[in-house]
Amino acid sequence: MAAMNLHERVRVREVTLLSDNWYVLKKTAFDWRRNDGQWQSMERETYDRGNGATLLPYDIARRTVLLTRQFRYPAFVNGHGDLLIEAAAGLLDDAAPEERIRAEVEEELGYRMGHIHKVFECFMSPGSVTEKLHFFVAPYDATMRISDGGGLAHEGEDIEVLELGIDEALAMVADGRIVDGKTVTLLYHARLHLFA
Repeated sequence: MAAMNLHERVRVREVTLLSDNWYVLKKTAFDWRRNDGQWQSMERETYDRGNGATLLPYDIARRTVLLTRQFRYPAFVNGHGDLLIEAAAGLLDDAAPEERIRAEVEEELGYRMGHIHKVFECFMSPGSVTEKLHFFVAPYDATMRISDGGGLAHEGEDIEVLELGIDEALAMVADGRIVDGKTVTLLYHARLHLFA
């Protein structure tokens, strides 16, 4: 079959709203035109929580990074018996990615970042979640600290700030103490491109 525009290969038949409580969960019935030209009927659920941004602060001279540690209920119910160690992150909420991640880093880590660098964007769970994440890195030092961080209590955040050596953080990925996808991605990016 000749290459087709993706919109020519999808025919949406019905969209059913399943939940609009925390975020939006929909069930969609659609037809998909397969590579052999045949149409196949399918149903999928999509969870739409908006797009987000994440940032890894790094200190080249001291070989350190800043991360968070917090409770994540979905990880808990899937058998993760500890707090999750993560890069600072948040939903865009109609803001530009750089603007939003600067605010999230101040709220969660307590640092006001200078220059930040966008490294890429990607879907983290495209089989069911619509969210696209914008990934950033930025140098930090002690002069940038403006508060203790910890997140916003009225949003249910109870965040511990961690400063770890890059080698220790990578060892924590290897032994299973760091299991968050965005964080693993940023740590390996840092190892390959910042701490090489």
